[in-house]
Amino acid sequence: MLTLRSILQQISQFFRGMSVKVSKRMYRSSAVFMAGAAVITVIAFTSTGFGSSGKNALTAFAETRALEDATDDENVEEEETASQAKVQINLTDPKMQAQQLAGNLLEKEVIQKQELEEESFTRVQRMNEQIALEEEAKRQAQKAAEEAKKAEEEAAKKAEEEKAVHATSVSDEDYNVLLKIVQAEAGICDDEGKILVANVILNRVKSGKFPSTVKGVVYSPSQFSPVSDGSINSVKVTSNTIECVNRALEGEDYSNGALYFMNRRGSRSGAISWFDSHLTYLFQHGNHEFFK
Repeated sequence: MLTLRSILQQISQFFRGMSVKVSKRMYRSSAVFMAGAAVITVIAFTSTGFGSSGKNALTAFAETRALEDATDDENVEEEETASQAKVQINLTDPKMQAQQLAGNLLEKEVIQKQELEEESFTRVQRMNEQIALEEEAKRQAQKAAEEAKKAEEEAAKKAEEEKAVHATSVSDEDYNVLLKIVQAEAGICDDEGKILVANVILNRVKSGKFPSTVKGVVYSPSQFSPVSDGSINSVKVTSNTIECVNRALEGEDYSNGALYFMNRRGSRSGAISWFDSHLTYLFQHGNHEFFK
């Protein structure tokens, strides 16, 4: 069934479709005709039985048109709202990206700062550990040096005590005789050779098997060749001999208890035979062999 809107649209299209050039009079006539047609159409739509269910078709058309316009307005508003929301999103996205980028940069900077701080802390800790190790090594070295010095001092003290125990006190006369016999027997020997000769003389004094004085031991018959040939009286005692004799008197001893010594190249064959058959050989130093 045709609606009022469609009828009016058809009438309007009819007149628009006319290609005849109309005058003002004809235009007014057509306008009157269209107005009359519109009135007739309105009257027709207001009569019963023309619309469905006895309702006023014109009212339904108007309401339908208003509803469609409202729907169109709502659609337009929704489209505008969606467009605004889209624009807002488009505007917001760069801002969010900028904020995210700034956040990432800040996080990266914080991480780098933390890594630098950790690295610096680790470096300082290693330096402190190295310093502590060096200080500990220095303390250990100082402690070892002190202990070594203490041990050296104790050894020197012990040596002095041993010398004191073995030291021999002699009279001035015995001292001079000891200097002469050492010079005569070992004048050309080294320090140890001279001290060994003094040791043998002093060992005899202490042994109880010989006279108890240096002079008595040295001048016993047939004991020392410098006494036998008299050269003991002509020797000139050197400062080195004096020093060696003093060291022997203070207890420096290399003799292992020797009571005899012999220069095999300068001794008589009978003396050599007696030494070899009656005494115990200990060692040799230089040209002298020592026995007990």
